[in-house]
Amino acid sequence: MIIKVCIGSACHLKGSYDVIKGIEKYLDDHHLTEEVILKSSFCLGKCSQAVSVEIDEKEIVSVSPLTVNEVMDKVMKG
Repeated sequence: MIIKVCIGSACHLKGSYDVIKGIEKYLDDHHLTEEVILKSSFCLGKCSQAVSVEIDEKEIVSVSPLTVNEVMDKVMKG
């Protein structure tokens, strides 16, 4: 699984680095660091709906540091 988090201007201002930290913590807490590749991207094209995250080419928008666990639970548990 590949997860990309936008770190472009709009996403940066909305907390993309905190989203990345939240995803890293989630992956570590659930022992998924070997199964998931986490990357950053300069733009995923949804600036007005920041923070944008792409998981295996499926885009998820409006992710915040407060919703990371909820989003990851939905993705990982199907």
